Amino acid sequence: MRVLITEIIKEEGIEQLREKNIEVQYEPNLWNDKQSLQEKIKYADALIVRNQTRVDQELLNNGSHLKVIGRLGVGLDNIDVEKAKEKGIKVVVPRHANATSVAEYVMAVILNANRPIHAANDDVKNGNWDRVAHTGNEIYRTTIGLIGLGEIAHRVARRAKAFGMEVIGYDPFMTDYDHVIAETGVHRKKSLKEVLASADFISIHVPLTSSTKHLISYEQFISMKPNAYIINSSRGGIIDEDALYHALKNQEIAGAYLDVLEKEPIDVTDKLLAFENLTFTPHIAGLTEESQSRISMLVTHEVAKLLEGEASLCVV
Repeated sequence: MRVLITEIIKEEGIEQLREKNIEVQYEPNLWNDKQSLQEKIKYADALIVRNQTRVDQELLNNGSHLKVIGRLGVGLDNIDVEKAKEKGIKVVVPRHANATSVAEYVMAVILNANRPIHAANDDVKNGNWDRVAHTGNEIYRTTIGLIGLGEIAHRVARRAKAFGMEVIGYDPFMTDYDHVIAETGVHRKKSLKEVLASADFISIHVPLTSSTKHLISYEQFISMKPNAYIINSSRGGIIDEDALYHALKNQEIAGAYLDVLEKEPIDVTDKLLAFENLTFTPHIAGLTEESQSRISMLVTHEVAKLLEGEASLCVV
């Protein structure tokens, strides 16, 4: 059996496959060579990707031996899952393996918004000692609004409550008896608008689908409090970036933290780069050494199980 890996993966994941006598073809830049990828997929029993490899109908049609696709992350917008299912190809994701990393990222940017330590550090190193200018705000008793109440939101909520924050959220697929509400104590709102109107920090935790595309547009921005920050560590495209531009320009909100964008990497001419109260990170919310190790080990383990005819709890 042969596993083709087209993007970067931790070495321990590769070793785990080889220990099971599975041949590994590891080419971390293959995603960027469509012609070569289309040829090499013909001989693969399994394919392991991140978010750059376009696993579309053409690629799936060429993968005549393909039985399993492993996704080194939770987003599936680069994989034609329905076409894979039609062909009997199972798709595996690393369930919850990076949830802690994303939750910690969200808390980090919330703390940064209220106490920008880096700005104070830069000012001191420039010869100043301006305590008034760097007087920040507590996050204690502020409100975080979670859009989407899955596993990551659950972990954000636990950490936010430890800081003394009020936690509210909206998810049309959750009931009052789901653990994130019943056990974690998130106060569920009946509508997205209620969350937007009440929260000081809004954190997005939904997948990118046809129904969530531009879920946050100008109508939503003007529903937010003028001192509110929005955080997107989920998927680019959920926030309408043109609407965000106008919301920031018109001072409708206090600022934003974007880890994901509709087009990655961002173009150096993008007009959003002009805002000092908009902070970008390069799609790293779930990217820690610990999470990448967990993801690599979990995905390769589940791919191997499926290739050996066993069942997997990580099939979507």
